[in-house]
Amino acid sequence: MRFDPAQIKEAASSDFDCAWQEGERYIEIPSPNRSYPRRACLYGSPHPIFDTIQRLREAYLRLGFDEAMNPVIVEASDVYRQFGSEALAVLDRCFYLAGLPRPDVGISDERASHIGHMLGRDLESNEVEAVRQILHLYKKGKVEGDDLVPEIAQAIGAHDALVSTMIEEVFPEFRDLRPEATTKTLRSHMTSGWFLSLSHLHHRSKLPLRLFSVDRCFRREQKEDAARLMTYHSASCVVMDEDISVDLGKAVADGILSQFGFEKFRFLPDEKRSKYYVPGTQIEVYAFHPALVGSSTKYESGWVEVATFGIYSPTALAEYDIPYPVMNLGLGVERLAMILHNSKDLRALSYPQFQADWRLSPREMAGMITVDLEPATAVGRTIARSIVQACLEHGDAPSPCEFQAWEGELYGRKIRVSVVEPEENTLLCGPAANNEVVIYKDGVLGIPRNQKWEEAFQEGVPTGIRFIDALADLSAHEIEVATLADTKSETRVRIVRGPGDINIRIDPALERWITSYKKRIDIRGPVFTTVRSVVD
Repeated sequence: MRFDPAQIKEAASSDFDCAWQEGERYIEIPSPNRSYPRRACLYGSPHPIFDTIQRLREAYLRLGFDEAMNPVIVEASDVYRQFGSEALAVLDRCFYLAGLPRPDVGISDERASHIGHMLGRDLESNEVEAVRQILHLYKKGKVEGDDLVPEIAQAIGAHDALVSTMIEEVFPEFRDLRPEATTKTLRSHMTSGWFLSLSHLHHRSKLPLRLFSVDRCFRREQKEDAARLMTYHSASCVVMDEDISVDLGKAVADGILSQFGFEKFRFLPDEKRSKYYVPGTQIEVYAFHPALVGSSTKYESGWVEVATFGIYSPTALAEYDIPYPVMNLGLGVERLAMILHNSKDLRALSYPQFQADWRLSPREMAGMITVDLEPATAVGRTIARSIVQACLEHGDAPSPCEFQAWEGELYGRKIRVSVVEPEENTLLCGPAANNEVVIYKDGVLGIPRNQKWEEAFQEGVPTGIRFIDALADLSAHEIEVATLADTKSETRVRIVRGPGDINIRIDPALERWITSYKKRIDIRGPVFTTVRSVVD
């Protein structure tokens, strides 16, 4: 809240200590809903796959590789050039691209009449010819599909929405179109892109040429499971130079993976023997990560296969007139991310939004618990704080009793607010009035700060919301409403049996989480507190 520096300086000059003690008057104390942990300086959380991609990019750059972008769409003929007799098996795993054909559509007198009927008028001959010409240009590929509707709409002076309906009704050829396959495929191996890129770089690049690319590949799996997805990311690199050896692949693998905590490596011949590698140079990389030892994953030994490298076959390179040896190393990003994030299922790691299993941290849970109704004005918030103060000071007073909490002006009316207990032989506030909502052992508890619950407050996450805070905010809200109506108000809470009884709101997502995992919400207890306001 804004304050007057001149006023404070004047007060400090006459009595500095008094002015300093009253400093809190000039700072607005937040309501429970504006306090920590609901109000927090939060940061976004990266997706584990893209977090791993970024770390891989930085690792390659630190090793002196330049980043490249390879073609995603590859002609089937290039797959034959690269993979030789293995091409058919590779293509069997590829997605072929398809497109809708451009139909040869004419506009007969009957169709022109149908269009006129939809427009509510006859088409002019020049309009019919314009539509015929547009359809012809569309067939020839000179009018794109995105432009077809607006072009016809402009030609006949009609709205786009009407023309869209007209095309569907008058020209059923469009509705009945079926995709036709092309010879273009989606890249299933980053290798397919490297051959295309290197064919244009070998004659104009200083050697050694060191490139990397972390990008998406596509593979037509029979089904997706915990270890296979139809789209995945490959962290691939190539080194082109006059002198290339298997030891270079070992050095690059070590240089990249050691940056992720892998300490020891085993290099074993790959039995797959892909035709685009020189025989005997295709090597699998097994790396040891101490964090995996004894884990519940299949990598409990600490060893895991993380990459493959090899030297491209001259027979494949020659197809692209590349005259230099090339070492290629490929690493599956998702495989590495599973290790780094201790995950057992690629689907859950990549698409957590589709998984039934989900988690909330205690701090996240605490931030999802709020006061439901609260005052809308600064005066209302002051009233709420005054109610809390009165209850803290006089809560143990024997009844019947009444204590004024606040007096002042609200909405131009003078009002008085009191905390009262009209019944005899009790206290101003019940024993649960000071209970606080705490997240403890994945449950939501309303408990007092005493020795019995000391562990819950130390080990759990307090929300900072006490029953009396929620009651005070509810009372202040109802006082605002009543004052606007020029009437008195009375807010009374007796036995609390759930969050709603004490003006506490549990976010629906948190309720679902607690229900799903059979945790508990235990917010209850005797409050027996009444707040009244009267308009003077």
